Amino acid sequence: MLEPHSPNGLGMVIVMEGFNANTARSFLGKNVNLHLKDGSVIVNVKLAEIQKDEFERRSFLKCAPCVDGNVLTVPLKSVAWAEMLNVNILLTSGLE
Repeated sequence: MLEPHSPNGLGMVIVMEGFNANTARSFLGKNVNLHLKDGSVIVNVKLAEIQKDEFERRSFLKCAPCVDGNVLTVPLKSVAWAEMLNVNILLTSGLE
């Protein structure tokens, strides 16, 4: 949902109604910080794919951390929102 003017005068505000499979598809292949509903954050992971468990009717996100080759599986319903990262900024800031 886009609001034309925010109360603080900074322009457009994007309000995310909820994190679902359609929203997750837009982040596939990108580096993100996953903010979970319990308040924790999974930092700098690449969203690999969305898996569905047909028996339990649950969806999961497969995430690949940038540090090692292990794969994380996070239930989709436990993700509050995702923050996209700009990897170019991370790479250039680490070379100082």
